[in-house]
Amino acid sequence: MNVGRSALFLSAAQLLLDLGAQESARALDRRLHHYSKIGLLVIDELGFLAFDNRNADLIFQVVSRRYEKKSIVLTTNLAFADWHTVFPSATCATALVERVVHHADIVKIDGKSYRLRESEVAANQRSAARHGKKPKPPSSA
Repeated sequence: MNVGRSALFLSAAQLLLDLGAQESARALDRRLHHYSKIGLLVIDELGFLAFDNRNADLIFQVVSRRYEKKSIVLTTNLAFADWHTVFPSATCATALVERVVHHADIVKIDGKSYRLRESEVAANQRSAARHGKKPKPPSSA
């Protein structure tokens, strides 16, 4: 067990709300420094919402400050080729992708969403209960 290692899990929206709330350049620099020093930073849901120029710059700064120094995990619903759809410029998207994939282990997960599967099971159970029947077993994806 590695004692003294730090990790932080947050959504891209939470990260950007925190960084965007900094009222001065100095405060923003301190927050960026904070995020650059965490041992493992996990940013969830990158690509679920489009970024304006400022938010794209903030994400880029976080990734750049950690690049080749600290580990980062990004979860996204987009292929790298589609990042231009949420970042305001192709240049920004390309620069981010280059930093993210250099030295990266990329894990692509295909399959049915566990949230969708759980929703279907719950709906099946409610329907069976209304009709006095035994619920169907969940379908495999």
